[in-house]
This record gives sequence, C-alpha cells and structure tokens, in this order.
Amino acid sequence: MDTTRVGIVGTGWIAKEHLGVLRSLDGVEVAAVCDLDEERLRPFADDARARAYTDWRRLLDEEDLGALFICVPPRAHRETAVAALERGLPIYLEKPIARSLDDAAAIVAAAERSGTVCAVGYQWHAIDILDDLRQVLHGQEIGLLVGTSIGPTQSRPWFLDRGAGGGNLLERGSHHLDLARAVGGEVGSVQAAASRVRLARSAGGEGDIDDAVTILLELTSGALATVVVAWTRPDQPGTYALDVVASEATLRLDLDPAFTLRGTSRGDSISIGAACHPLERSVREFFRAVGEGDPTAVVCTPPDAAATLAVAVAAERALESGRAVDPASL
Repeated sequence: MDTTRVGIVGTGWIAKEHLGVLRSLDGVEVAAVCDLDEERLRPFADDARARAYTDWRRLLDEEDLGALFICVPPRAHRETAVAALERGLPIYLEKPIARSLDDAAAIVAAAERSGTVCAVGYQWHAIDILDDLRQVLHGQEIGLLVGTSIGPTQSRPWFLDRGAGGGNLLERGSHHLDLARAVGGEVGSVQAAASRVRLARSAGGEGDIDDAVTILLELTSGALATVVVAWTRPDQPGTYALDVVASEATLRLDLDPAFTLRGTSRGDSISIGAACHPLERSVREFFRAVGEGDPTAVVCTPPDAAATLAVAVAAERALESGRAVDPASL
C-alpha cells in the first residue's frame, strides 16, 4: 500500500485531535507541520516525528505531500487553502470554511477550478447515525429542531476576538447550524439574541464575544429550529444535543461524547449508537475521496460549508440589527 504523506498547518488543539486520528490510519504518514509559534511548533513536530516549518509556503514548496490539513484560525484559511488547491493538493480544512463570505467564495471557486478534493471539518455532519435518523423520519414532516451546545471550551486568543474567529456564534454555534441544515434543510430567515451576562469570564474579562447566544431559524420547509450556545466555566458539565420533533416522532440525538439517537417514532422505541467517532469518520471519508479522486465523496463540501457560513453571518447581522435576516440576501 502506498503511503500518503500529510502536512499540517497550525499546531493548536484541533491539530492535536487530528494527529491522533491520523496516527490510527494505515497508509498515512504525518511528514511536515507548520506554525508561526515556534514554542508550540517544536513539541508538536517532535511528537509527530515530522519536519517543522514556520512558513507554510516553504512547506508546500519543499514537501511532496498527498494531503494537507489546515488548522489555523478562520481568518487565515483563504490564502493557504487557495494556494494548496491551485497546486492540486487535496485539503482537509477545519471549520468554519472561512471568516468572511468573500473568503469562502474564493475557496469554493478554487476547489471547483482545480477539481481537487476539499473537505471542511464539520464533524457532526459525519455522525453515522444521521442516516438512521433520516430513515426513521422518512415520510414525516419535521416541525421543530432544538440544538443545545452548553459547556466549557478551549479559550484560544482568536476565539475571544469577534472579528478574528466569530466567537461562540461561529466557532461553536455553526456546528449546530450545519447540523440543522443537514437534518432539516435550508434556512430562509435568521433571528438572534445574545445574553449580556458573562458566564465563562468575570465581568470586564478579555475579548468582545458573547458568552451565550440563541439563534432562531425559519427553515424553507416551514419548520423552526433554535440553536442555544453557552460558554461555561471549566468545572461545569456540558450538554450537546439535537432534539427533533416531527409529525410522528420525538427524538434526541445526543452529541459529544455519546453520539446516540433515542426516542420514539410511529409508536416504536428508537435507541441507536454511533459505530465510529464522527471526527475519525470525517477524516476516513476524506482519504477515501482522495483515493477515488472524487471531490463529492467528502462528508462536507466547500459549497455546503459556505452555505452554513452564510447562515452564521446572517445570525451576526441579526444580532447587530435586531431584525430577521435572509441568508440568501447576503
């Protein structure tokens, strides 16, 4: 079996998660890693047994790679992703696809021009029991989706900067926005509100993001979806789930760490567990798509991720204006 040599740009928390998955895969070798922060880069490179770079351009120029994982802050996605795609190098791009719609459009266009495989890391999109959920709901109308993402998270410096990373709404809430689209279909209108109470930080703490946000989506199907995001202190428990209310079903999809589907549908009891962690499945599907040369075989394509970003940006605009915003108008 040929070995796929992989590069990783960005060596923060999510890159460590990817490194663990990549080590578990046969025929995959992490050959090179890159980060501007040498204090963070060196131990990561030593752990990965990979060559270290502080300039991703040098990495691309000097390494013969079969795939690139991009794990840098959202505002830095465009330049690296477009450069790799223009070289015909398959990329796994961490979510969100970008910080701005313009940057997302540039990445989508580069992927389409090159015909290169590009996956965007909305890992909940890869939960295998979503197929079971769709089968259970077949022939029914979804009336309500309720997503909850409440708990502590890693406090990266750019996460606290609304302009750089979008804070809780984009970094955390967009997972649920993507999941709502995957289950309930497209979004026609978005409203949003934010709490003024600091939950994870003391009053006057660093950053300009909201610790708690609620987003209301009107789906084009006529259904409603709410997404509730709250960033809490490290010692508090988390809850991550999607409740689905349909014409003949009431179901709960528990997310991290359980990944189970439970409830009732048409009088039958439902209890199904995921066979594989969605991050691992998302990465495996990426490499399968690379092997087959099929950009459509990834779990989340760039156009799909760009549509999720449009919903998140609509939520930001709704927060600013106090009015409902149509993602299609952006």
